Amino acid sequence: EKTEVLPGSGIDTQKFRPIQTAKKSEKTNFLFIARLLKDKGLVEYVEAAKNMLKEGKSKCYILGAFYEGNPSAISKREMQLWEAEGIVTYLGVSDNVAMHIASVDCVVLPSYREGLSRVLLESASMGKPIITTNVPGCKEVVDHGINGYICKVKSTLSLTHAMHKMVNLSETERQIMGQNGRKKVIEYFDEKKVIQKYQDALSKIFHTQT
Repeated sequence: EKTEVLPGSGIDTQKFRPIQTAKKSEKTNFLFIARLLKDKGLVEYVEAAKNMLKEGKSKCYILGAFYEGNPSAISKREMQLWEAEGIVTYLGVSDNVAMHIASVDCVVLPSYREGLSRVLLESASMGKPIITTNVPGCKEVVDHGINGYICKVKSTLSLTHAMHKMVNLSETERQIMGQNGRKKVIEYFDEKKVIQKYQDALSKIFHTQT
């Protein structure tokens, strides 16, 4: 009764809001955004992207920085080979992540663990459906089947299945998912509400000390 769990530090839902921009392609576009580490589920994402190639209905993009020296790091050579096979398109790094989010249909983060993923919050706030894993820091952002899909951690098969389901949705159905995600973020993760909770907690502390 004396405790309350705060939803991270919150995000600016006005900065990360739905915007119109040109699509990267006419296919269903997926975007992975994270440091290029195996622990972020990058290998599973690439394997799922390879599986999706057979149908020819989607394109898979990667945005993020290499993290050389980390035991879980993906090498530049590995990325070059994936691109050469036509599995993914590497977009490099960017100071304007929002524009990349705006230009795709779905954001994917099959991470093994997170604190509370800002990428997922930002993507949902921008009205994009998301696919992520059933782990703390990710699953809190997604209501399965409502604003995205939750898949099993470290499972290429489960991730591929979720991506197939996303491809088979109509544009209207994906838009409704995105709208549901933005509503969820505004209700639970808007930084104004999070800051207010901190202020309320501090007020109670100072009140009891006086």
